[in-house]
Amino acid sequence: MPITKNSVVAFAYTLTDDDGEVIDSADTQNPLAYLHGHSQLIPGMEKALGGRDVGDQFSIDLPPEEAYGVYDENLAGAVPHSAFEGVDKVEVGMQFQMEFPGGLKVVTVTDVDPQHVTVDGNHPLAGETLHFDIEVVSIRPATKDEIEHRHAHGPGGAH
Repeated sequence: MPITKNSVVAFAYTLTDDDGEVIDSADTQNPLAYLHGHSQLIPGMEKALGGRDVGDQFSIDLPPEEAYGVYDENLAGAVPHSAFEGVDKVEVGMQFQMEFPGGLKVVTVTDVDPQHVTVDGNHPLAGETLHFDIEVVSIRPATKDEIEHRHAHGPGGAH
């Protein structure tokens, strides 16, 4: 059964950067499951999985435009400490929601100095070319509940 819209797909993968460093992975014993055709994966990944079958093994290289997007300088910058009123101590790595043109975005604190807090609203992998080695582990038709909920459910229908 090839992967089509409303298939629940489980796949193993290894994600590496341009230097060959492993960023993330899932093995065949604990694969990543998703509902195909509902934009649950980065665009290039879902496109590459379409039409594949159980046991298929392949590699793909995704440019930023097909992954987490190009890095947007407008989503990063220094803001005054007053923007974090009510927070006792702002530290690198903390995440907050901030208003941007177009709505709220999650930002990550990347630096703190006496005058400013530097934040970045880009995904950590924005601007990166991503390299995947993939193996399709299983494919099954989605249940009515999975299609209505727009995500794959675990064993026994668990969320």
